[in-house]
Amino acid sequence: MHFPGSNSPPQSNNLLVSSWDSKLRLYDVDSSLLRLEASAPSQAALLDCCFQTESVAFTAASDGSIIRYDLHSGTNDAIGSHQDIATCVGYSIETCHVISAGLDKKVMSWDVRMANPLTLFRNLGAEIESISISGFDLMVAVGAAVNIYDLRNFERAVDLKESSMDVGIRCVASTSYTRGYAIGSIDGRVAVEISDPLNLNSIRYTFRCHPKTKGGKEHLVSVNDIAFNPLIGGTFVTGDNEGYVTAWDAHSKRKLHEFPRYPNSVASLSYNHAGQLLAVASSYSYQEANEIGGAPSNIYSEDGWQLHWTFS
Repeated sequence: MHFPGSNSPPQSNNLLVSSWDSKLRLYDVDSSLLRLEASAPSQAALLDCCFQTESVAFTAASDGSIIRYDLHSGTNDAIGSHQDIATCVGYSIETCHVISAGLDKKVMSWDVRMANPLTLFRNLGAEIESISISGFDLMVAVGAAVNIYDLRNFERAVDLKESSMDVGIRCVASTSYTRGYAIGSIDGRVAVEISDPLNLNSIRYTFRCHPKTKGGKEHLVSVNDIAFNPLIGGTFVTGDNEGYVTAWDAHSKRKLHEFPRYPNSVASLSYNHAGQLLAVASSYSYQEANEIGGAPSNIYSEDGWQLHWTFS
């Protein structure tokens, strides 16, 4: 689920949503209208999506395929595939490359300016669940570490950030206003690392953002997604597997707000280009065996307004 980025003109409030029912949907949030519903070429679940422009999008599917969609006509074509489940996909405006990753332990780069997109890949030796792109930086969550690549030179990682956490990373999100990122773990912790060129006191710390207990014992709740607000530098939201979304200030290390609990796991979060709207996907998470209370999957806005559709 994604809004167009702040550097993807025109800057609409169209929302792109991929789902387990093999469909890609495009919503006009301002009008609360479904603009497009396009089916994938196969019956594979669509696990991630991203915009290239307002008229072109890409998806990553459970059969490993990376598909390009024309959002005006609904037609699509495959630009390539992974050898296992493709978990995530992103687009770099700076290099005109689609970046994808999957459970085949590969990060792949597709040059979509070519009729037959040239493929580059790196085998990282571990399954990959999350990537994030900011400028020329590609951040890849690998096990309990973050590998950072310069997309202008994809041959080797320019930085290897070992996490202070000894458990797997579920998601990584990069900042847009400076070099930095936040990662969410499978046990409910978040690690923040932000380098500010105007401030010698760079930020690096880890905290448990969603402490939960059951029967007097610590209950581990995965952080499924993180999104930075493009309007307010250093402000980000986290979403967990029990349906909670919380806003944080990275600089003051304070909780700003916790939204009312959503009816199911928070699977995805996305801010619009102006940072004024936050889309929250509350749905069954494929990492979990059971849904929470059998609740349907929905998309919500920050103020609780709900788009008029559900899918199972």
